[in-house]
Formats: sequence, structure tokens, C-alpha cells
Amino acid sequence: MIIVNKNGTLIHKKEMFHCAIGKRGIAKKKTEGDQKTPSGVFSLGPVYYRADRIKKLKTKLKKIIIRKNMAWCDNPKSSFYNKLITVKENTKEKLYRKDHLYDVLVVIKYNMRPIIKNRGSAIFIHIARKNYKGTMGCIALKKKDLIVLLKKINSKTKIKIIA
Repeated sequence: MIIVNKNGTLIHKKEMFHCAIGKRGIAKKKTEGDQKTPSGVFSLGPVYYRADRIKKLKTKLKKIIIRKNMAWCDNPKSSFYNKLITVKENTKEKLYRKDHLYDVLVVIKYNMRPIIKNRGSAIFIHIARKNYKGTMGCIALKKKDLIVLLKKINSKTKIKIIA
């Protein structure tokens, strides 16, 4: 179990990591664009990563290489809402970025079964900005901390986000 609290601490077994959370904190009721991290217990999906920037990624989770046309749909009106898409869709969260935030990311299985329109999308664990600046709703870690965590978790690992 990974535990994340509102103070910006991520705990896995006995290891603690500083992390960023949503700019507006953690919410029991998340809505699209509210800049809040959803609270609850969630499974983890695959790891997406940039093979040109991350070499020899070690994890027991399924790994998918990020391609230039990959994005995550954040448009509640789309039938592809909260799903991986190719970049022909108008509203999307591009996975192939110039900055390094999505060099490696893990999908948090929030609002996926079923997908409820406007409940929030593209909730990931990804690389933090300098100074752990707040996210749009994701959890963000220092790159080296995320790589350490990925070595220790598997498909049975859950994440518990506490409001």
C-alpha cells in the first residue's frame, strides 16, 4: 500500500518521500479541472515512459513507451473521456511533453470503472516540478524517488490518498 497525505508525504512500507499534490489539496468529491487530488483507495495502471529519456526502467508494472501522438482525454463531452487517445482530439493531456513531468508516469485508476463524466481525469503519479509546485490533481515525486518506488511496487499495490 502506498499512502499519500495532505501534507505532501508519500509512504510506501517504511520509506517516506516528499510529494506534490493538487494545487487545491485533496478532495472527497473531485470534479474535472478543480485542481484537487481525489481521496480514496485506488489500483495502479501501467507505467508510461519516454524511452529516449528513461533507460532501463525496472518495474513489475506493465510498461508502455510514450509516443509523440499519445494523449489522455480530459474532455468530459468526449466518448474517450479519461482514456488514452491519439492527438487528433481537441481536448487532451499530451503525454509526450517538452518538459520532463511525464518522462515517467503511473496511471492511478481513478474514475475508470465506470467512467463518470466530469468526475476527473488523467490522475497520475508523475515527476514533480521544482519546489514541488502543486499539480492539477496528480501526485508528483522527484524523478529518482519515482524510479525507486517503481522498483518496489507491483500490479497488486494500491494507493490510498487521505483527505
